[in-house]
Amino acid sequence: MPKHLLFHLAATTAGAVIGLTAVSSTAEAAAPPLSHPRIVAHFDRPAGQVAESVSVRPDGSADVGLILSRQVAHVALDGRVEVLATMPLPADGGVNTPGPGSASVTGIERTGDGTLYFLYSAGDEHLTGLWKLRPGDKPERVAALPASSFLNGLARDDRTGNFYLTDSTQGGVWQVGPHGGTAKLWAAGEDLAPTHFFGANGVKVHNGAVWVSNIDRGTILRIPLTDKGTAGPHQVMASGLDSVDDFAFTGRGDQLLAALNIPSELLLITPGKPDRTVLDESDGLENTTSVAVDGDTVYVASGALTTGGDANLLTAHLGHHD
Repeated sequence: MPKHLLFHLAATTAGAVIGLTAVSSTAEAAAPPLSHPRIVAHFDRPAGQVAESVSVRPDGSADVGLILSRQVAHVALDGRVEVLATMPLPADGGVNTPGPGSASVTGIERTGDGTLYFLYSAGDEHLTGLWKLRPGDKPERVAALPASSFLNGLARDDRTGNFYLTDSTQGGVWQVGPHGGTAKLWAAGEDLAPTHFFGANGVKVHNGAVWVSNIDRGTILRIPLTDKGTAGPHQVMASGLDSVDDFAFTGRGDQLLAALNIPSELLLITPGKPDRTVLDESDGLENTTSVAVDGDTVYVASGALTTGGDANLLTAHLGHHD
């Protein structure tokens, strides 16, 4: 996300579709294949609860990473927000965190046993890295990453268990094994690097490749996983995407939904067809940060970093046509 977004916040510091109960509704302006958008949870933005990532549980509730409050939280089926963990500040208070100058919880993933894995960047060699949180336990770091890194997106390869972490300031993708350990730089290059602030951002493992968005360059890349597990040649799959943050596949081939941060939009990208905005501010989006797809339900997180409005979690129904 652009630098001025985080500094601005630091200075001011469908219910029917899933089990989540809508805590407020919005005027429906969604475009097919999305319909019935509903805000299902509000976060405490003045306290730094900026929604940055979302992972869906089997029961339809969700876990989220909240950036500046340094929290991992659970959004219950009735929309209640329960903080599961708050990460410790480094000795400098986080001011030396690369990029935003604020210690930040970002990407989050959940494994089948209920363990949450998440990223924490704090400009501190003892804190920056991949962490795990077992139900009822305290967070534990399972892989250390350089203090010079701002870790942003997190994805897990269900076939191998490997984790892929985007590094927005260093401009690359790290790989960590299923049980943690030493992180290795898996992919790098100009197309992953920032141009003025953040490069590699969102990440997903899909169809034999690791897909990565670059927020500064407005692109989404496909990086094939070779037979040896190394990174193949990078391919630009989408471009011209204004401040593209996270993205998620709809389950229809390579069709995906991309969160555009500054425009507060969710964009439908279908190979061979024009891109289409399917959700926007009129649906309740405010600085869109993250998107997840679970069956016929789409979850969208908004950070409200520059809008000064509502940091929230929204759901919409995903239809069977595009």
